[in-house]
Amino acid sequence: MDYKNYIWDLGGTLLDNYESSSHAFAAALWETAERVVMHEEVYQALKISTEHAVETYASDVPGFLAVYKRLEAETLEQPILFKGAKEVLEAVKTAGGKNFMISHRNRQVLDILKKSGISEFFTEVVTSDNGFPRKPDPSSLNYLLDKYQLLPAETVVIGDRSLDIEAGVAAGIDGIFFDAESSHPQAKSNIKDLKALL
Repeated sequence: MDYKNYIWDLGGTLLDNYESSSHAFAAALWETAERVVMHEEVYQALKISTEHAVETYASDVPGFLAVYKRLEAETLEQPILFKGAKEVLEAVKTAGGKNFMISHRNRQVLDILKKSGISEFFTEVVTSDNGFPRKPDPSSLNYLLDKYQLLPAETVVIGDRSLDIEAGVAAGIDGIFFDAESSHPQAKSNIKDLKALL
């Protein structure tokens, strides 16, 4: 493994949730506004960010976000990890490294990690309840770097969205972009399979 400390994103990186989330989004839009939206379009919008998807399709729909969050939470009762996720997390820990997570979700993240059987691999999980600005602001990354005295050269952030890589750049650490179909010009490396990290 090329690094000692791995700072992970959850959705779309370890958790294979875009498929179910986009269906929940479309269902919420129908429930709140009887508006039909193509699942593929929502999928692409969610890949940018939840805010972007809401702004694009539901900024004028009262109560949409609450309904979407409820429906999405139901899909996360049985979370699905990407192939190789558990294996890579375990390998980092076995090699004496540390895994961290930064998620824009609230403490619900801890339940998802427990249900996925991977909570034991994390040194700390930063959620929206910590109160940091959302990525690409590097505050949450800087918090982990400072608290655990992580050396930037030994630390990497891994995510599936541009904002993950941008946050890493702003914090002075490398980024690994995980996406089966595209790459990111600012990433130190681009991978299509988590097992590539091994």
